Amino acid sequence: MARPAYRLLAYSLWDLVPIAMALAHFSFVLWLVLGFHEHSWWLIIPTALLYAVSLSWSINSISHNQIHNPYFTPHWMNRGFDLLLSLTIGFSQTLYRDIHNRHHRGNSDLPREDGTTIDPLSIYLHGKNGQPDNVWAYTFLSFFRDDPKAFYEEMKRKHPADARWVKVEIYLTVAFYLALAAYDWHAVLVLLPFWYLGQSLSSLNGYYEHLGGNPDLPIAWGVSSYSKLYNVIWMNNGYHAEHHYRPKMHWTKVKAFHAQIREQQREAGVKVIPVSHGLGFLLKHDR
Repeated sequence: MARPAYRLLAYSLWDLVPIAMALAHFSFVLWLVLGFHEHSWWLIIPTALLYAVSLSWSINSISHNQIHNPYFTPHWMNRGFDLLLSLTIGFSQTLYRDIHNRHHRGNSDLPREDGTTIDPLSIYLHGKNGQPDNVWAYTFLSFFRDDPKAFYEEMKRKHPADARWVKVEIYLTVAFYLALAAYDWHAVLVLLPFWYLGQSLSSLNGYYEHLGGNPDLPIAWGVSSYSKLYNVIWMNNGYHAEHHYRPKMHWTKVKAFHAQIREQQREAGVKVIPVSHGLGFLLKHDR
């Protein structure tokens, strides 16, 4: 049943949670820079590390859920929210949506004969002999391996309106951080390596979301973690096998979906890890 036209939220009142957290995250970034010289290094270092973790958290929870089920009914509000995410995370949310949708088309697929994968984020793309890439190479080099320009050029041909909005997001994001640098370049310079660390932590998270998944079996495309704390904080990102199996399912429904298909998952050998994906390196893996 369609929602009444006056309802601003497209799916659920629960989406007020990620919306509020996105506003809080943006405020946190402003606080880090605007109050930089009022803080001691005993506060700056741990909050900068928190900033790095918060980038991976936002990319894999707030931003991720906005891609699959945009929070708002009016298109212009989703555009505005995408811009807010772009300013906070430091790259275009609309371009990330395109790359992430490609990820779901390939589902961390194995390389074809020409060495390419459908999924540009596949953990097998830079691996050898059909094996996944080294976890630390994938974590820290993915940032430099990405080629967003190629994706943007295709977007210009297929979705020109989105391509125009990508430019808006990029220009305003650059202007935003230049303005912050003009206010306090020391703060921006100190935070820059932590921004890169945040992007790398997001790659680390993505690596263990698929290490041990089965690229040839839809129900087992992803790897799940049912840690309660992780799923509360990361808005059910732990239900990753379920998410790849039904990517358009709202984040509030994947837990119940897991209960419905638990036996099928067991028979298919869906991999489950006992810790959050970002801590997957603490475990011993078969592959």
